[in-house]
Amino acid sequence: MIPFRSEIRNLPKQQTIKIYLSDESLDLEIKKFLETFEDIDRVEINESVGRNRGFESITVFKKDNVDINTLRIFIEKDLKDYFENGDC
Repeated sequence: MIPFRSEIRNLPKQQTIKIYLSDESLDLEIKKFLETFEDIDRVEINESVGRNRGFESITVFKKDNVDINTLRIFIEKDLKDYFENGDC
């Protein structure tokens, strides 16, 4: 089972990255991990209301002048390493 998936969302004022974890009990731990990233402005845990999604998601807000695609690649790489190394 894949431990997470991410998608770029276009909000009216800015783009964000939504992260859905297979194990939602890790939401707070992953939120704290993401808050250490230099290019991230803030991280929120939100209830998900869409179909085929978990009950919660993590929303990542980027800092100004940060490319959303580059940030997503960086986050996915670090999360993959995080799960593979058993840091969770």
